[in-house]
Amino acid sequence: MSRSTGASAPEPHSAGAPDAPDAPDSSTASARYLRPHYAPGVPGVIAPVTEPLSRMLDDAARRFPDRIALDFLGKSTTYRQLSEQVARAAEALRRLGVGRGDVVGVILPNCPQHVVIAYAAWRIGAIVAEHNPLAPAAQIREQIELHHGRVIIAWEKSLTRLVQAAGSLADAGMAGRKVLAVDLSRGLPWTTRLALKLPVAAARSQRSELRGRVPAGVASFDDLMTAAAPLPGGHPLPSADEVAVLLYTGGTTGTPKAVKLTHINARSNAEMSLAWASQTCEAGEETFYAVLPFFHAFGLSLSLLCAVGLAATQVVLPKFSADMVLAAWKRHPATFFPGVPVMFDRIVTRARATGADLSSCKIAVCGAAPNPKTVAEAWEQATDGVIIEGYGMTETSPIILGNPISPERRAGTLGVPYPSTDVRIIDPDDPQREVEPGQVGELVARGPQVFAGYWENPEETEAVMLPGGWLRTGDLVRQEEDGFYVIADRRKELIISGGFNIYPTEVEAAVRSMPQVEEVAVVGLPAESGNESVVAAILPKEGQTVTLEQVREWAEKTLSHYALPRQIAILSEMPRSQIGKVLRRVVREELLAAREAASGAASAAASASASAASAIVERLGEAGGRTETRPSDDGAAGSPSPAPAARQSASREGRKDAG
Repeated sequence: MSRSTGASAPEPHSAGAPDAPDAPDSSTASARYLRPHYAPGVPGVIAPVTEPLSRMLDDAARRFPDRIALDFLGKSTTYRQLSEQVARAAEALRRLGVGRGDVVGVILPNCPQHVVIAYAAWRIGAIVAEHNPLAPAAQIREQIELHHGRVIIAWEKSLTRLVQAAGSLADAGMAGRKVLAVDLSRGLPWTTRLALKLPVAAARSQRSELRGRVPAGVASFDDLMTAAAPLPGGHPLPSADEVAVLLYTGGTTGTPKAVKLTHINARSNAEMSLAWASQTCEAGEETFYAVLPFFHAFGLSLSLLCAVGLAATQVVLPKFSADMVLAAWKRHPATFFPGVPVMFDRIVTRARATGADLSSCKIAVCGAAPNPKTVAEAWEQATDGVIIEGYGMTETSPIILGNPISPERRAGTLGVPYPSTDVRIIDPDDPQREVEPGQVGELVARGPQVFAGYWENPEETEAVMLPGGWLRTGDLVRQEEDGFYVIADRRKELIISGGFNIYPTEVEAAVRSMPQVEEVAVVGLPAESGNESVVAAILPKEGQTVTLEQVREWAEKTLSHYALPRQIAILSEMPRSQIGKVLRRVVREELLAAREAASGAASAAASASASAASAIVERLGEAGGRTETRPSDDGAAGSPSPAPAARQSASREGRKDAG
């Protein structure tokens, strides 16, 4: 479709969506919208997806068999080799009794085995349920019990942690399931594997980073795959409308739900991204970096799918480290780098310090959190390429809006609708009514990437879907006069750190269960590189004291590492509404105001400022040396914000449990 000017667009608040909200036939809505701001040559629609995800790998292996598909810490795998490994893994799964519609739980960091398992499961019509390998045992158990997976394939270290936390695999929710272990070192070059066996401290330390003690009775997935024959070529393919993957999200409620993405959903969004970059990227010529975790929708789509769709070399890293990225860059200079703001910031900082050359990178895609202008400018200066932002959610596979890969991109905005994607802005209290142009409202979207619902949860699915296939995002946005969309606020008080969604309700539940805590409000405060720092404002029980160390030690039993509070503020009063509900908004405003006041004060006045704030903040814990998170847990994490202060804003007598 040819590029058009803004004058050809429909009403700004109904981009690509001229139909009524409940119109039954919306198949041509995207085609009728001529898409202003698109880069020349980028189509307004993609062809309907009719084949499953496994065909993306088949096509890449057929066209570019000798192209390096994966580089894992120096070990290369060609597309021919990857296709052969997938065929063996698919047959191994089939022999375990896995078939169409069966769930395979995957608890792995980014590694070659992760890629193989995903494509093998998709080849035989199985559903891949992704899990964070560093999540707490209780969270993984809850997720497994939700999807009822017959086979669980996990990193050795994850199995070790689960047994240590739960007591046994059965207590970790794996009773009656076939559990297989993955040895990450099997994906390394043979020279590195030999070096790991040396009886020296450095080898022992590196070995402990990669391997764990395998529980009794757990077989090796690596051995099983190696011993299996290839899946017969005539084995039937699944239908494209079958469920391919389950990704976990708390949505805007914080209640864990499994998002069902079909082959059509996931591949459609990947094809949209490939169309978006079609004038810049060339099949068989690109090098993608897989630093974002595959268990995250952003990493799954742009790395696990788009890289294969382009037959690109995919540099796979098990965790994020700027030094690790730069070391890999020497082997395979990146041309396409998906990430989150703090990653780009740290890579540029280290590149400047070491003199590393980043000029090979043509495109960087920043998601999951707003990218500060300073970070974007530094990246483009270092690479001489472009960095663009987009917007999406797990339920949309995940991308809805994107900035064009052209001079028309606008830093700090969400962008414009993706190909074949329709969006509208509605009154959140009256979903049938669209807001006036330029006004703030809730973004709703529809397209082939919109999910198939929540797994075994029709009530939650119904709550977010409107007639006509429109998905409520829960985010408040505004469309500006030039057609670009900007975020106004999050309708729910979601916290974003290191590209991960953190749900205050979950964090509050963990902290509130401490014996010393009477009430808590969890908010996000701005931190470096566009991150938010998780701050727990705590009202202790009378006569009790609470420290940051105590909070983190207690909460890490049930929370992922990236969700742990980075700071605490000890309150003497908890702001509440007239019905007793804790007012997170007021807490956040008080902390921000006090922090701003404190940061502007001269050092000589710091003591007096702290004394004036002590009416509500009796003690503020700083994470100190413990704040550096494990990059493989949350992709990346920034340092904590400066110490906030606060002032009294509610009476203790009026306090009661929040509803």
